[in-house]
Amino acid sequence: MSRDHVILNINVLDLGISPVAWQLSGLPKTATTTGDYFAEIGRIAERGTLDAFFLADNPAIREDPLVRPGGRALEPTTILATVAAATSHLGLIGTLSTTFNDPVELAERFLSLDHLSGGRAAWNAVTTYNPAAGGNFGLTANPDRATRYRRADSFVDLVLALWRAAIDGHDIAHRDEFFDARGLLPLDGSPQGHPLIVQAGGSPQGRDLAGRTANAVFTAEWTLPAGLEHYEQVKQVAARHGRPRSDVAILPGLITVIGSTEAEAAERYRTARELQGLDQELAILGTQLARDLHTYPVDAPFPQEVLADLDDPNAFTASLGFRESLVRAIGDRLADNPGYTLRDAVLEFGAGGHRRIIGTPEQVADTIEQWFRAGAADGFNLMPDAFPSGLEIFVDEVVPILRRRGLFRHEYAEVTLRERFGISAARARDAA
Repeated sequence: MSRDHVILNINVLDLGISPVAWQLSGLPKTATTTGDYFAEIGRIAERGTLDAFFLADNPAIREDPLVRPGGRALEPTTILATVAAATSHLGLIGTLSTTFNDPVELAERFLSLDHLSGGRAAWNAVTTYNPAAGGNFGLTANPDRATRYRRADSFVDLVLALWRAAIDGHDIAHRDEFFDARGLLPLDGSPQGHPLIVQAGGSPQGRDLAGRTANAVFTAEWTLPAGLEHYEQVKQVAARHGRPRSDVAILPGLITVIGSTEAEAAERYRTARELQGLDQELAILGTQLARDLHTYPVDAPFPQEVLADLDDPNAFTASLGFRESLVRAIGDRLADNPGYTLRDAVLEFGAGGHRRIIGTPEQVADTIEQWFRAGAADGFNLMPDAFPSGLEIFVDEVVPILRRRGLFRHEYAEVTLRERFGISAARARDAA
């Protein structure tokens, strides 16, 4: 634990992390096509003094939200601008791909948001593995993992150079295999100097990029030992690059299914699983593990071959970080219980890719406190099963418990997101 208070972001996965979030939400099919919906989620989060509003992105042609209700329909920085206008303190973290964007345009877009929000913006840099995204940009196949991460390194360096140059007004010059840029953005430094950098990706390349450049890392670890290992690894990378360990916050994802009693929480989860169905659960878990799980008997011991090393991790078209976390967690279960079945794994690890807590507000607070005090997390990216109820119960019932334990703020004290995360002051010029 390196901070006085836990960091709590709300990851707004449209209507919720559950594949059946729309049915659980009670909202109209078109809810996520309106700015009012996201503005209201922002206001609820700010009522709970949460740190930031976090948005994922997938730059592929998406399903019609009227066919698959509750899916993303609006572009993320437009949503963040709407939430900025509806709130006064809440941080604004947006995901945009380094594979399918332009660094100069992105640097100007996020620095503009940082000015307009009074220093509350952060960019979550991801490399995008979804093959459908490449087709949206005229490619027949995505660049391989190594190429995506080389481009990401160059992209982030150029964005940071432009932001730092905005502070003192010196031109930058950046030229490498991916980009050739000279000059300045038409903006001065923002109230927090420049936006923060967030990184989401648990592969070895992702952890290195995070330790070198990020101010926060969105991780996916299922067990406390894995969380401790990931936390220390990224902090050590930061230190090797001459950065304070406190300049990068480790924020695992945490799926919450909360009820006033354990029975109520379990019933909420059971209802979601019945609506979803086993076939869909197998499909989601199988995608993360790179295997078709429908070919295996669900009540037999979990098939060991599914956990075998990939022939070519560089060619894997899903999240390597998700897969490595799952392989480790399921392997641990099999070591303790050789009779652990595929059905057991679906029940425990299906539909989400992140650690899940199903329980009372007290139990949710317990798991947050345990990981924070153990040094496995500086905070969490919270993912309720469904909005708005999953966020409301967290704000109204979990936050007060964390405050009584001295783990969370009673009111906002800092102005900018940089100050709230405890990140060092932004530097001016840096070599691009």
